[in-house]
Amino acid sequence: MNARFKILQFNMQYGQMWDDAYPDHAPIRLAMTVEEIRSHDADIIVLQEVEQTESGGKQAEPPPHYTRLRQEFSNYDSVFSYPKPDERELPFGIGLAIFSRTPLRDHKFVNLPSPPVEFDFFGDKKTPTDRLLIAATTTLYGRDVRILNTHLLAFFMLNTTSEEHRGQRDLVEAELRESRHMPTLLTGDFNVSRHQSLVQQFASAGYQTVQSTQPTWRRRPYVLDHIFYNEWLNPIEWYVKPTPASDHHALAAEFRFTR
Repeated sequence: MNARFKILQFNMQYGQMWDDAYPDHAPIRLAMTVEEIRSHDADIIVLQEVEQTESGGKQAEPPPHYTRLRQEFSNYDSVFSYPKPDERELPFGIGLAIFSRTPLRDHKFVNLPSPPVEFDFFGDKKTPTDRLLIAATTTLYGRDVRILNTHLLAFFMLNTTSEEHRGQRDLVEAELRESRHMPTLLTGDFNVSRHQSLVQQFASAGYQTVQSTQPTWRRRPYVLDHIFYNEWLNPIEWYVKPTPASDHHALAAEFRFTR
């Protein structure tokens, strides 16, 4: 089968553009996000940090950035979800989305609990909130494809590691194993600084990453973003593209079916 399809993985940092001098105070420019996403002409678009948490963990309804993206990409079907509400949520990016040129079905939302690891946030003691995995199935060239999207806790920012706290990773691995019988893609911001252990863990479940050498984050030279695939799929090409539209680079890959 010669049919190809393209997937874009992008942590959009709720539309906050990158500023080398003042990255934490850069303005939100959602138009740049839209332009960046559109430039890849992907069949499947997978996004993290779609929205920004409001004061007290409030989740805006309807979600404004997702609403804008649905308008801009009206020829795509899509699904979006916040993690479960939590007043402890800090004012960073939140919310996952999947966009597809072909209809999405069989939606699934999996809560990924965070351990009660204490950390300091501007002099206050905090504990992390739970994370999320979303999934949906689409049909491409007559073949069903399962798409999983997640954004894990950045343990390296809490002075610990996901190797010590494997709960979220293990739940994601369980979802991967559940989908081994069909073509499956797992994308996301995995927030693992020493990513080799993550790659090895998911390889044991039958999944490879399209790349593990080029950093995908501007703030530190870490490979945080991945597109994992199983034996039903073959990556034809991939690339990492730095963009001023986020503190994460865009990661895209084209695939063919192997059977």
